[in-house]
Amino acid sequence: MTGFRELLERAWEKSDSLVCVGLDPEIERFAAHIAAEPSPIFQFNKAIVDATADLVCAYKPQFAHYAAYEAEDQLERTIEYIHKTHPGVPVILDAKRGDVGHTAERYAIEAFERYGADAVTVSPYLGGDALEPFLRRADKGVIILCRTSNPGARELQDLVVGGRKLYQVVAELAARRWNSRGNCLLVVGATYPGDLAEVRALVGDMPLLVPGVGAQAGDVAQAVKAGQTPDGTGLIVSSSRAILYASAGGDFATAARKATARLRAEINASRTKRA
Repeated sequence: MTGFRELLERAWEKSDSLVCVGLDPEIERFAAHIAAEPSPIFQFNKAIVDATADLVCAYKPQFAHYAAYEAEDQLERTIEYIHKTHPGVPVILDAKRGDVGHTAERYAIEAFERYGADAVTVSPYLGGDALEPFLRRADKGVIILCRTSNPGARELQDLVVGGRKLYQVVAELAARRWNSRGNCLLVVGATYPGDLAEVRALVGDMPLLVPGVGAQAGDVAQAVKAGQTPDGTGLIVSSSRAILYASAGGDFATAARKATARLRAEINASRTKRA
């Protein structure tokens, strides 16, 4: 059984990339000919994926961007399409699920069986028993919110608990308790590079999903230097709007490819060079 960690490592190697493209569709921003399609979200995603698949280590569809349009079927089709046409590129369902155990089990079925995601984002606020239905899927990635990229993150995540900030407690729990199957990852925003370095020191080589570059203006070089592992990997650097909407015209897919290539080059310029 191939686990998510192995799938991700192969994707890092094959594409020489730590870039993750967030598939966050907004029909109002689509080129006119795509918006007029019977399944515009799927057609938009298909074009983006085909234009960028050799440049990325993962894709990350954000669930709310599909549910808001009653387009869950197009989310299913998107993930199926990636797996079929670009095998080896993992798909992260960004759903930020978190609930009591029996409900969490339903959410795990939704993410991994209905949608066929390779990993899912979850909230740790309810504790380890609420994460267990996800974690027991040893072949799937469980990406736990730790230090999020938004400005309000400090309101809760910086609260001091037993002499440590709450996000540090989450990182330690993930590394020492929740990762017994080796399938935990953490979300740590590029907008807090100092905190990213602290989390890296706490969790060793655990992969980190790093949002906040692109539209949120996180510094790419600082984030890579703070969060990479000694071999120059360990990160899934996610960008959505800056790639998806690099052009509002009919050349949107070409523009997305150019934006992805630029981000990959910027990241690689800051990575530790492997022997």
